[in-house]
Amino acid sequence: MDDFKAWSNEALGTKAVAALEKNNFAAAYVKTKEEAIEKILAMIPANATVGVGGSWTINELDLSHTLEKKGHTVYDHNRPGLSPDEALRLRRQELTCGVFLTGTNAITLDGKLVNVDGSANRVAAMMFGPEQVIVIAGVNKIVRDTEEAERRIQTYAAPMNNKRLNRPNPCTTTGICMDCQGPTRICNVTTILRKRPSLTKMHIFIIGEQLGF
Repeated sequence: MDDFKAWSNEALGTKAVAALEKNNFAAAYVKTKEEAIEKILAMIPANATVGVGGSWTINELDLSHTLEKKGHTVYDHNRPGLSPDEALRLRRQELTCGVFLTGTNAITLDGKLVNVDGSANRVAAMMFGPEQVIVIAGVNKIVRDTEEAERRIQTYAAPMNNKRLNRPNPCTTTGICMDCQGPTRICNVTTILRKRPSLTKMHIFIIGEQLGF
């Protein structure tokens, strides 16, 4: 069974990579998170400042701690114990860092990135500001098209992220987006990157494992 899963992951991953490259993104498929970590660390220049978007995938790869140990200044607004003002300051620093690391909610088989944000700091940094953007995603983020991407976000990614952030929104009870209207809503901005933003150097790694939400 593992052989069949590995074949399926690589087939989908390489197809998505080819589509991303057609849309002017630099992209690569790697089989394991260990391989991805090695390649990502090799891409980050010495002494570069590194910003981290709100991403469970990056948390699973433990990249923030690894980069700090290598001497990098890491801007990560997800650190526990931050005051609202401190978190906001870090979000703004992430917009102009040397390298921005982020996940993505979905990658379509025709090479688009689909994301939903609450305050838009993550998607803003993906599109413009940092000198280099590295997007990291497990094969579970691959979907057929933008319609399926939005369905994935509504039925899985958004409820899981609301639960992770301990937001008192209806989806944490129902398990599915209810298009809530309260002040704690985190689904405020939807972006679709159809092509690489012209002034942003971006590399996308698809990993042949289940990672993130």
